Amino acid sequence: MNAVAPEIPMPPPPVSASRPSVAIWPWPIALGLLTTFGLLSALLGQHGVWLALSWAALSIPLIVTVACVRRAWCRTPSVKGGQS
Repeated sequence: MNAVAPEIPMPPPPVSASRPSVAIWPWPIALGLLTTFGLLSALLGQHGVWLALSWAALSIPLIVTVACVRRAWCRTPSVKGGQS
């Protein structure tokens, strides 16, 4: 309790209605499975098709990560000082 002013109920924090939290998980899971496949194919098969598959499977998560970091860095900050 505050002795100086009566308690004023605080409004609830704003809820982001753009996406449910379940919609966030498919991409990280897919990238994790693709990385696992790439590592296993590089470990188990070292010639021909397996080599190409391992390079492709390990390159895709790297490309996605670089694209997301680049997009986050290139955003201009909003007027309030945070990210838009």
